[in-house]
Amino acid sequence: MASPTPSKTQLGIDSNLAGLLCYAPCCLGFVVSIVALIVEKQSRFLKFHAFQSLLLHGVGFLIMVAFMVAGMVLSAVSGVLSMLLFPVQIVVGAGFIALLVFLMVKAYNNEEFPLPTLGDLAKNWASQ
Repeated sequence: MASPTPSKTQLGIDSNLAGLLCYAPCCLGFVVSIVALIVEKQSRFLKFHAFQSLLLHGVGFLIMVAFMVAGMVLSAVSGVLSMLLFPVQIVVGAGFIALLVFLMVKAYNNEEFPLPTLGDLAKNWASQ
């Protein structure tokens, strides 16, 4: 769903730029999302992207922890098995970065692109 024109948020920047920043990789997107949810009271568009970003970053963190645990278990069994996990980590990480970039483009174009399950939760929380 696209908004006709970006509006200013209580952060002092356009809502599409703020939505884009919510998906910035690493800690930046996480921090911007938290600040947006604390400060923003009116823009449902920004709140949607902030909630979806936080949920997505949370899933990414859980996947990272699962890979770390699997790597430790596999290295206890055999060092060769743990090395086989590395290419899988690279592919999953690259896919995650590609998804973030895709969502950044969607947010900048004033579009809400709800991810399965996470997007539904974000929509519900943003409308409250």
